[in-house]
Amino acid sequence: MKKLFACMLFFLLVLNVSFAQGVEPKFEKENDLVKATYYHDNGMVKEVGFFKEDKLHDKWISYNEEGKIKVVAMYNNGLKDGKWYLVGEETVKEVTYKSNKVVKVEEVNAAELSFI
Repeated sequence: MKKLFACMLFFLLVLNVSFAQGVEPKFEKENDLVKATYYHDNGMVKEVGFFKEDKLHDKWISYNEEGKIKVVAMYNNGLKDGKWYLVGEETVKEVTYKSNKVVKVEEVNAAELSFI
């Protein structure tokens, strides 16, 4: 079940990046990384994250059309690695990955997270 959930989430993130429409994405060089910003059709930021050598790297944040955070994800050279936060209407799931594998899934208190 955890793997299915994780696979679905990854597919949605890739789909969002691959088929972003509306405002053209913006790419900026930052040291050895490329910062990518994708937009919703309404002009609001849809996703912000980094690439390193054409692989997802470091923090990626996905937003809904109103600008609220939906997902905070961590990558290491293209692999899911670290804590991911899946923000729902009333709950936040914390999924811990190590080298693309789910290590732990738990519900966390949204009030304790500074990014929400």
